[in-house]
Amino acid sequence: MRKKERKLVVTFYTTADAMGMEKLCKEEGLPGRIIPVPRSISAGCGLAWCTEPEQKEVIEAGLKRAGIEASAIQECMV
Repeated sequence: MRKKERKLVVTFYTTADAMGMEKLCKEEGLPGRIIPVPRSISAGCGLAWCTEPEQKEVIEAGLKRAGIEASAIQECMV
């Protein structure tokens, strides 16, 4: 079984926003990946972006530039 680590998890209202985040991060070389929303969090579309907690400011700036609305940005064990 994989060891859980503290991660920054960004959830979205729509699948389109989650896919937009993935596209943005690939284009800008931002770290992270799409994951199913952890059970400890509830979200609208069931997909989330997972990255390192120290990337929070970079991710928030990217979301703002791209006009992508996150439903929540929080740290949790994943």
